[in-house]
Amino acid sequence: MRRLAQFQTLLALVLASAAAVASTSAPAQDRFAERAAMIETIKGHARSAPSAVEGQGIDPAVLKTMGKVPRHLFVPEEQRSAAYRDRPLPIGYGQTISQPFIVALMTDLINVGPGDSVLEIGTGSGYQAAVLSPLAAKVYSIEIIPELGERAAARLAELRLNNVEVKVDDGYYGWPTHAPFDGIVVTAAASHIPPPLVDQLAKGGRMVVPVGGPFATQFLMLVEKRMDGSITTLQLLPVSFVPLRGGGAR
Repeated sequence: MRRLAQFQTLLALVLASAAAVASTSAPAQDRFAERAAMIETIKGHARSAPSAVEGQGIDPAVLKTMGKVPRHLFVPEEQRSAAYRDRPLPIGYGQTISQPFIVALMTDLINVGPGDSVLEIGTGSGYQAAVLSPLAAKVYSIEIIPELGERAAARLAELRLNNVEVKVDDGYYGWPTHAPFDGIVVTAAASHIPPPLVDQLAKGGRMVVPVGGPFATQFLMLVEKRMDGSITTLQLLPVSFVPLRGGGAR
């Protein structure tokens, strides 16, 4: 009887251990599946928006990066169950993390390469910078809300994305000391295309910026500086972003 009791105790311990392993590995597997589903949703949106997406769809390098970045770590804990759904989510201070398709589209449109320097206006949660990090040589990101900027910088550092530099400042005026930039991503809606950012765009560079008032239709705009210094703009699709905060945007 004693041996039977010992065997039953050992079996219970083994089963408990197996359950513990299953409970810790399942979330990781679920997150992988959620990211894969998110990528398929992005591809579907891209197929339905041919006027905004160039070529054959979102660059596979962008999709590969987004399939690896743990988006759930960039949202508040109470929002993590919805982290991979294709919609914006609140991150506090009246700000949001953008819809995954919009993140993919904006990243794709600036056509960032391994040797490029990129400027992001509106760090927010840090997710857009995390997506840009593996694709560019250097990412400079500006956040006007100190609490968000500091939190994002700490999160990016924890993930060892060492080519991202974050500062708290007024992004409307860009980051002149590191200009020119091969790509600029503005993640808040401006009433107009900020001239300082156009000035800091490198020849051959691209900027994506939502333009429009908070109670008016906003459009995602693609701004390109040609090699002769001339500027072209292209209106892509209607979007909804929080307003750009800063001196020249008021």
